[in-house]
Amino acid sequence: MTPVTSGIVGFIILILLMFLRIPVGFVMAIVGFLGFAHLVSWDSSLHLMARDFFSMFSSYNLTVIPLFVLMGQLAHHSGISGRLFNAANKFFGHLPGGLAIATIGACAGFSAICGSTSATAATMASVALPEMKKYRYDPALATGVVAAGGSLGILIPPSTIFIIYGIMTEQSVGKLFMAGVLPGILLSLLFVVTILIWTRLQPGLCEPAPRSTLKEKLASLTGVIETFLLFILVMGGLFIGFFTPTEAAAIGAFGTLVIALIGRNLPWKGFIQSLQETTRISCMIMVIVAGATVFGHFLAVTTIPMEIGNWVSGLRVPPYAIIGMIIFVYLIMGCLMDSLAMIMLTIPIFYPVVTTLGYDPILFGVIIVLVTEMEVINHR
Repeated sequence: MTPVTSGIVGFIILILLMFLRIPVGFVMAIVGFLGFAHLVSWDSSLHLMARDFFSMFSSYNLTVIPLFVLMGQLAHHSGISGRLFNAANKFFGHLPGGLAIATIGACAGFSAICGSTSATAATMASVALPEMKKYRYDPALATGVVAAGGSLGILIPPSTIFIIYGIMTEQSVGKLFMAGVLPGILLSLLFVVTILIWTRLQPGLCEPAPRSTLKEKLASLTGVIETFLLFILVMGGLFIGFFTPTEAAAIGAFGTLVIALIGRNLPWKGFIQSLQETTRISCMIMVIVAGATVFGHFLAVTTIPMEIGNWVSGLRVPPYAIIGMIIFVYLIMGCLMDSLAMIMLTIPIFYPVVTTLGYDPILFGVIIVLVTEMEVINHR
């Protein structure tokens, strides 16, 4: 069996094992280990497995992930998300679809201090859905808004997907974060415009909330100020160059804890839950990264990335057509697997193709995250 054929067989086995609901990190590690052993040797594969797992779990660069996850968990359990929604509700709740617009605004704000879509969506679901149900919002509108708003967590920095992409492609995480700000704002505005059009065309989808007084609006800005200060502290320091990404994450987690303690908004039980969720999510991400690293080395010896790059460079089609095909592949794969696993699996294949075509790696990273957002909404 040729190396390329072995790689294709490995992909097929990978997909089949995922359908059996085996954790994706373990699947990639097992297939990568067995494939590398088949093409090279068992001793080399054992050495590769031990080296990759040790290097990933001891990587200083990856410490940024649990720190940003902890920042988001502390913000969630200290009630910052609820105060964000309350502020947005006071300003926009009286508009047609106002609570849905408030949900998008709160999701965008919470995403600025939390890089997890799951945390953003789960938090806003617990806060916004009861309010929308109270004012007779159509279930499709209510749940769709929470799912779409939650997806902003991987586009508006800090974003775990941007961090993983930056580490894998050796691109600046700070530049990736900066590149995600404007698309995140534009996408949030497009969600708002969609809600306004939808509720105008079908007025029976919801009932407007009562209009708030100016005093109530000003009093609700506390949650916005907390989020704004954290975002300026973390992202401002990172963009200016005061902090490395890891230092920015540590400062953000500490700043969130200080704000929660000063406001007495974080109970002991919430603090323990924050630590537990941070550990669970971080371990899951680390295992996926380590497993994908093993599988990536298997792909390297199959020469599949090189063969695909040579094939693409010989096609007589415009570069944007190639990007279109890559996006289509992501849309299909998004129906089958987790977003992080999809990124880890495909970047070693598609990144060399994109750089060969002359595209900016930072721009490609933003495109990948946008397409991944579609997959996140589809899963929800």
